[in-house]
Amino acid sequence: EYLYSTSLIATNVNWVSDRKPTNSFQCTAKFRYRQPDTGVTVHIIDDDKVEVVFDEPVRAVTPGQAVVFYNGEECLGGGTIDEVFRNGEKLWYVA
Repeated sequence: EYLYSTSLIATNVNWVSDRKPTNSFQCTAKFRYRQPDTGVTVHIIDDDKVEVVFDEPVRAVTPGQAVVFYNGEECLGGGTIDEVFRNGEKLWYVA
């Protein structure tokens, strides 16, 4: 249970398309190579910062890792995981 998180903040976010998202959207994400897709909702905070809320808790998401967003096989973009949360509470032990 202690290794599971429900959301994260990512920074240094880059988008593949020139049309950056301006609203919240649903897609899938990966946090590790060859990991199965995870359903998420992405909330835009500013130009290079997003909040990512997982559809289901995810194990062992760690600051410093990459998060990459997908729409099917299409890569939408990604960023660096800065903070990790479980039910709104920051997980300090993984920092």
